[in-house]
Amino acid sequence: MPKNNKATNGRDEEDVTETAKGLLSNEDTGDDTFKKSKLISSDVQKKVKDERPMWNNKLQYILAQVGFSVGLGNVWRFPYLCQKNGGGAYLVPYLILLLLIGIPLFFLELAVGQHIRRGSIGVWNYISPRLGGVGFASCMVCFFVALYYNVIISWSLFYLSQSFQHPLPWNECPLVRNNTGTYVKPECEQSSATTYYWYREALNITSSISESGGLNWKMTLCLLAAWIIVCLAMIKGIQSSGKVMYFCSLFPYVVLICFLVRVLLLNGSVDGIRHMFTPKLEIMQDIGVWRDAAIQVFFALGLGFGGVIAFSSYNKRDNNCHADAVLVSFINFFTSILATLVVFAVLGFKANITNAKCVAFNSRKLNVEKILGYLDTEISPSLIPSRINFSSVNPDDYRLLTSIIKEVKDKDYHRLGLESCNIEDELDKTVQGTGLAFIAFTEAMTHFPASPLWSVLFFLMLVSLGLGSMVGTVQGVITPAVETLRVRKEPVTAVFCLISFFIGLLFVQRSGNYFVAMFDSYSATLPLLIVALLENVAVAWVYGTDKFFQDLKDMLQFSPLRIYYYLWKFITPIGLLLLLVASFIQLVMNPPSYSAWVEDRAKEDTLSYPSWGLAMCISLVVLAILPVPVVFVLQYFRFGKPDRALALGYQKGHVIRERQLPEDDDSDPVNSKLPCYNPILTEPLPAGSGTSPAMNGATSAL
Repeated sequence: MPKNNKATNGRDEEDVTETAKGLLSNEDTGDDTFKKSKLISSDVQKKVKDERPMWNNKLQYILAQVGFSVGLGNVWRFPYLCQKNGGGAYLVPYLILLLLIGIPLFFLELAVGQHIRRGSIGVWNYISPRLGGVGFASCMVCFFVALYYNVIISWSLFYLSQSFQHPLPWNECPLVRNNTGTYVKPECEQSSATTYYWYREALNITSSISESGGLNWKMTLCLLAAWIIVCLAMIKGIQSSGKVMYFCSLFPYVVLICFLVRVLLLNGSVDGIRHMFTPKLEIMQDIGVWRDAAIQVFFALGLGFGGVIAFSSYNKRDNNCHADAVLVSFINFFTSILATLVVFAVLGFKANITNAKCVAFNSRKLNVEKILGYLDTEISPSLIPSRINFSSVNPDDYRLLTSIIKEVKDKDYHRLGLESCNIEDELDKTVQGTGLAFIAFTEAMTHFPASPLWSVLFFLMLVSLGLGSMVGTVQGVITPAVETLRVRKEPVTAVFCLISFFIGLLFVQRSGNYFVAMFDSYSATLPLLIVALLENVAVAWVYGTDKFFQDLKDMLQFSPLRIYYYLWKFITPIGLLLLLVASFIQLVMNPPSYSAWVEDRAKEDTLSYPSWGLAMCISLVVLAILPVPVVFVLQYFRFGKPDRALALGYQKGHVIRERQLPEDDDSDPVNSKLPCYNPILTEPLPAGSGTSPAMNGATSAL
């Protein structure tokens, strides 16, 4: 064995594990053998560095990160939380938590991916093999999320295909003709045209999760089309997905701005925006508001999925990832604000239309007759202002009457069955997710001039938003899989998409919407919080914050702000731990349930999961986090094959130990720190190079 690889004994200093690059830089430059070893290692390192694909330019990379982080949640989750949690007051806790949790964790993931240049499995194996399960857990969560997230894209594709007609098919309730006459379908008459179209025409949904109902063939074909699109976008790696991101990242902004300009010209849009920015400061004292804000920050940036790490691993080593973290985080935040403006403007327009129908003559006359019938029994005539003439009650008079009666009757007001016809009450009706996109928004667009055009733009925007997030989510699975399995990206991508499509048939049954809700609630939240907490602990406490700061200084050519030291070391992990405990408590206090559409009553009802459904919910959480303890146990007790990784140590610049494995040993994805195979490293070195095969393998970690 060459001189520079001999063990040095009799030293009192503590052993320090270091990469080959750090070791070589500290070795005695007077050793000729070492000079040759350094030269060869540098050449191999250069080949390894050049071999990994890289982004064509910085813009492409930023758009990829923006496309991954800005998704459907910005359009239908953030506005709902803003509406639910005090309007403009919700932005305060969101911004605070973005600074304390979001940006630090986002910066951490960007930095480790760029420095180690591996996917999620390789990164955490490199930092600590015992925490290698964190990477596998990220892949599991990405897989679960990809399964149901692409179903939402397929729903958007279906609505997009139905938007090329005038009037839009969800514009009016369908009529049924029989021998006696024509009538409106009761299910539609009791709900609305857009609600009926969503549940009956699009999903053809069953009344419970226990009733499968068979495959919905329209949605099955749309799901197939969605997976084909994802496969084509991903098949060539970042060469193909990077180009897709130009469209997926920029097109939604064009549509949102067009929608905002158009809606601001419509009656009632200002009422919606005013409602959004009217803060309810008392709500900020509710701990639930802070929990909702923290979870939204967490998922808005895509933390813990592995997509952020995968994208950053294709960067140059000297890229300023700190500036990227701040830039992408605030782009994400302002996108949420833009989307919320559009949503509240549309809801304000819709509320004015609903209010106009409510105070229309026929409806108002019916309510006035009810008030007359309640006089002397429920309502004292002395409460009625003398100026009101019941033979001709205008909308202002009606609102005055209802406000007086509501104040007097208080809790008994709802028993009277009087419609309030109040814009504020209409805007206070919270709606989120599919209800916002496929019911509320579609209803508003039916009143737009040139409604098919706006419908096409809206659902094309949803497809592009979903595709951008899907690319990052699938990248979180494909990149580690390619590095671990040592195969080409193309077949792995094709096989992954094919398998995911067949598993995804679960979600395009007639009861599939209930399974989408189940996966959305239980496959990601708790597992991702655990993953992010372990990521933070692995870097700050296992690898060491001081050492990580030095790595950042070497990589960025400047030292990050000292505040990050305290954030990574104390504030962010404590915040994540509190969030994890709060989420667990909420899960225990609110047993799993789901909203089922009851056809006979044309309304949603909350049902409990059957026993097998509860087992499935628990299994989703357990399967997602199971790799963490499994890999830890395997590493702790040294099960499986020996560690392939090279452990190099030094004291004051001198090598003190090395482990070299048999040449025929294969890399084990559980035990290995270096899951990425590179054919360059298997080539024999020139004779007399003085570099052992183990030293050759160490350079692949750089």
